[in-house]
Amino acid sequence: MTSLRIGLISDTHGLLRPQALAALQGCDHILHAGDIGKPEILDALAELAPLTAVRGNNDRDAWADAVREVEELWLGKLGIYLVHDQADIPDELAGRGFGVVVTGHSHKPLVTERAGLLHVNPGSAGPRRFKLPVSVGFLTVEGGEVRVELMELQA
Repeated sequence: MTSLRIGLISDTHGLLRPQALAALQGCDHILHAGDIGKPEILDALAELAPLTAVRGNNDRDAWADAVREVEELWLGKLGIYLVHDQADIPDELAGRGFGVVVTGHSHKPLVTERAGLLHVNPGSAGPRRFKLPVSVGFLTVEGGEVRVELMELQA
């Protein structure tokens, strides 16, 4: 049985730290949950693994027009709903077969279960905000089980 390791990053706001790149090395897929900041960040992440990204509320420049606000993806049998702001999550996701929702926006790392869905916010990997940690996250999918790991980066 093969496992799938999905890297989670959000709220880079134009800063892609070497620690974040190192942490995401070896992932099978990377999800960026918005507030990217500049297209070079997407290019660098796409060099590591297949990348799916969504636009955040601060991604307003012309390059961001090509980035969708919501991505619905299936990696193996796992349905993942990727959106920047938790306020934009529709109600019927579990009924549509999704198992995981990945968001950003708050800069606060979070793992919780609500309405049959695993909600994950990897926190912010960009400029430090207040006293919140600088972090990324990982989903490991193995045999139908999903494990979440949040990793604080030394910044």
